[in-house]
Amino acid sequence: MRNTGRTADPLGEPAMNVTAYRRGRTVRTIAASIVAAAALSLTAACGGGGDGDSDNAGKANSSATAPASATDAQGADKAEAGKENQAGKGGQGGKEGATGATGATGVKDAKSQTEKSGGGSESEPVGDCDINKTAITVQNVKSPVNHMLLKATNKAGVDCKLVGYPGLKFGAAAQAATPVNEDSKPQAVVMLAPGESAYAGITTSAADGSGAEGGKVDSLEVFIDGSEDPKPVELPGGSVYVDSAAKVTYWQTDAQTALTW
Repeated sequence: MRNTGRTADPLGEPAMNVTAYRRGRTVRTIAASIVAAAALSLTAACGGGGDGDSDNAGKANSSATAPASATDAQGADKAEAGKENQAGKGGQGGKEGATGATGATGVKDAKSQTEKSGGGSESEPVGDCDINKTAITVQNVKSPVNHMLLKATNKAGVDCKLVGYPGLKFGAAAQAATPVNEDSKPQAVVMLAPGESAYAGITTSAADGSGAEGGKVDSLEVFIDGSEDPKPVELPGGSVYVDSAAKVTYWQTDAQTALTW
């Protein structure tokens, strides 16, 4: 009998081809291996993608955190620098304030010294002499003839001024004050420190006898600017001859000038 490569089935079924069977099993094994390999590759790919995303996310987070940290550090440095600058300005301002206070104190002291010395525009104005604190005397002079010298001395403890000229009333019956000699007007008001004196020249009568309404008087009252009440002054010898030529000068700082007219 010819060998066909099949095995006879005792039940009479056709015999299976052994070679075909073996080939089919090999094919299935290879296919299964391919499927398993593919599955492993897919799993690895998915797993790798996840790790990559995590790494990328970590890197992104690190990148975001790094600038933020740098910004915070820069902000902190600027804030600290700002505090130092403010502290420096505050210290400088304090020094300037101290300097300003020192300067103000110096100005105040200088002003006080000026006021004490009586100089400068800030000093108190000098007032009129008080007739009750002014000693007034009158005396005869040899030259010029028919003249007398009036003297006023400041007895107050402060400076004072004698403005204009003295008002003179010779005799109780006098109707008006003695006229002033306008030619004798000085350039400035006479200022008297305590103890200083001012002078006025008095012409009692015309030297050539040309005066009218002449006669002897036995009293003299003197008025000074700033005082309403007169001060009686004793006449040398108790009386003096006065006529219409009588005149008085402005207050002068010295006796010689007062007797010029």
